[in-house]
Amino acid sequence: MEINNKSLQFFLLCSLTLLSVATCHPVQTSPFGVGFYRRTCPPAEDIIRNAVNKFISKNPGLGAGLLRLHFHDCFVRGCDASVLLDTLPGGPAAEKDHPANNPSLRGFEIIDAAKAILERVCPRTVSCADILAFAARDSVYKLGNIWYEVPAGRRDGNTSLANDIPGNLPPPFFTATQNAAIFKSKGFSADEMVTLSGAHSIGISHCSSFASRLYPPTVDPTLNTAYAKTLKRICPPQTANGTGSVDPTVNQDPLTPNRLDNLYYVDVISNKGLLTSDQTMLTTKSTAKAVLDNARYGSTWAKKFAAAMVKMGKVGVLTGKKGQIRLNCHFRN
Repeated sequence: MEINNKSLQFFLLCSLTLLSVATCHPVQTSPFGVGFYRRTCPPAEDIIRNAVNKFISKNPGLGAGLLRLHFHDCFVRGCDASVLLDTLPGGPAAEKDHPANNPSLRGFEIIDAAKAILERVCPRTVSCADILAFAARDSVYKLGNIWYEVPAGRRDGNTSLANDIPGNLPPPFFTATQNAAIFKSKGFSADEMVTLSGAHSIGISHCSSFASRLYPPTVDPTLNTAYAKTLKRICPPQTANGTGSVDPTVNQDPLTPNRLDNLYYVDVISNKGLLTSDQTMLTTKSTAKAVLDNARYGSTWAKKFAAAMVKMGKVGVLTGKKGQIRLNCHFRN
């Protein structure tokens, strides 16, 4: 057998460890994959999961916040943690300060808590983008008992611009057809769009995101009458045009608001989809069938959701020498 220099170096390295009776494994060279931190920071995933569980145990709504953070990150510039960057004084507004994100995005403090520990245990090793991807997965498991392995090795981007939001993040008043077009541009099918919309099984929405469906001149006749009355008690007319001094919130799923499950699709079938983007999934043949199937087969939806989350976490990732490992998720190094 021919032995090249790399093989010889590896053989010598393994030989030196025999006294400790350790099993020798080659150092991971893949720039992106499951178990990326197995050698460089073994406790990384446990540290992130512990932070997620600690915060969500006190406030389950933060789980939905982390899931939304991950989505709003990946669909703009790719999964590069650009959504975590702060706007710099005198500079252009960052993604987090766009009206689509501010003040509704939540969960930043969880990412910060995990990052602080990781920088003490494994300095300059775990990216903010990977922390966000792991935290979203751990939220899904905590609130829905849905598990999936997360490929890692993402690096953090250096750019975050609020002007990148339009055209990349679908607003709540988009129809399912408009939503599907944005998802298609990111490489997702209409069925995957419906599947990922199941994330609306948890979390809250501000009245301003849907109140136009309740009041003239755009009253939505498809909205369940009893549900509309309930929403009107919470959301005054001024929230529909943005003139109110307060903007109340409503659970996105009235059935199981703190449980990630397929009952969200039952809401939609019952004309209790909170957002236009939710309810209009019944208006096209393909998306309507996906809604019905997801409502009927919960375990199948859960598997599809896990697969779609893995796929979303691969959108536009930076690996290798691209980007950086931020020391503070709010700022470039």
